[in-house]
Amino acid sequence: MSTGSRVHIFDYLDYRAFLREFYRDQKEQGRPFSFRAFARRAGIRSYNYLQLVMKGERDLSSRMAMKFALGCGLEANESEYFCELVAFGQAKTADERNRAYERIGRFRPFRLAHRLEPAQAAYHECWYVPAIRELLALSAFREDPRWIATALEPAISPSQAKAALTTLCDLGLLVRDDAGRLRQADTLVTTGAGPHGHHIVNYHRAMIAQAIRALDEVPRAERDISSVTLSISEQGLSSLYERIAAFRKEILEMADAFGQAERVVQLNIQLFPLSAKKDGSP
Repeated sequence: MSTGSRVHIFDYLDYRAFLREFYRDQKEQGRPFSFRAFARRAGIRSYNYLQLVMKGERDLSSRMAMKFALGCGLEANESEYFCELVAFGQAKTADERNRAYERIGRFRPFRLAHRLEPAQAAYHECWYVPAIRELLALSAFREDPRWIATALEPAISPSQAKAALTTLCDLGLLVRDDAGRLRQADTLVTTGAGPHGHHIVNYHRAMIAQAIRALDEVPRAERDISSVTLSISEQGLSSLYERIAAFRKEILEMADAFGQAERVVQLNIQLFPLSAKKDGSP
């Protein structure tokens, strides 16, 4: 990077966060850097465009992304990566976001800076990886890929089971005790909003697919899949979201209180609008 910046593009999955840190770093180093100077360097007319993009008030076209890369003094490989970050951050659908993420993963500097990213992706995209983590709570658990493979419904291959154990260990979700036995760790995989949010979207897609499979393959007595369609106020909808969050916490507490685990189950909860928000609603 020719600007002498201490901020490296390959450390980022959020292009806006990179731009904010790049701007802050230039100012901290006492460089003659301003929104106006950036605009001149990037060859754009609007002097406050960088500020608007950093705030999330403007998006970047592919052409403008190249100009911003020029303004940041990024070299060829860095510029290409920055443009892919823009596509990733502005993707409209999960499929578009996954395709952009796949392209990002082809950059070797990114893989070196984010060594756990492949494990993060595997944990959320393969339904059986979190399921195997829960299998360890069963008294009958055996650290044998063949046993693990056939203990799941539907069954997976021993090679998939072996790879899943590696993923869980890499993420710190499984550790070995003093006797060398695998056990669950308290570490959680971070998801939610932000640049890693696409992982949790993939997790939900994978688990919803398993719910669809269960409709055909799991006996009715062993599953509970129900739904209700209703009309409700905006205030009531907010209350429902809060009640669902409290219910999830209650379920986890109940599971711990029931004693030794005997099976692994998946509980999906979905609440989403089927009509547009009324104009003027808070």
